[in-house]
Amino acid sequence: MIVKSLEDIIGTKDETSGENWTSRRFLLKKDNCGFSMNDTLIKAGTDNYFWYKNHIEAVYCIEGEGEIEKVETGEVFQIKPGTMYILDQNDKHRLRARTQMRMVCVFNPPLVGTETHNEEGYYPLLTE
Repeated sequence: MIVKSLEDIIGTKDETSGENWTSRRFLLKKDNCGFSMNDTLIKAGTDNYFWYKNHIEAVYCIEGEGEIEKVETGEVFQIKPGTMYILDQNDKHRLRARTQMRMVCVFNPPLVGTETHNEEGYYPLLTE
């Protein structure tokens, strides 16, 4: 059994930040669960381009409001607490946060914990 609290993660190496986001990584590859899980904050008023080329990501919004745009089609979906989306086709997307958003994010394959978005918007596929 694995039990962790957010206060166990904040301020440790398992809390990673980029310019517009902070990711608190609860489960990682080393936990041998077959997926990873993050508690992620997206800063209010930001427009973020992401492309998880190497991962499938499922996201559940628990706080804040914004929208996600599927880049290839221009489709836009509103995101608010209680909304889930999954990037099941490695979708290039823009996430625009009207207010600070808090999301629970699950990745497969699991993250190792040191990933940050590269210049093309995706995480490299790390094994260690």
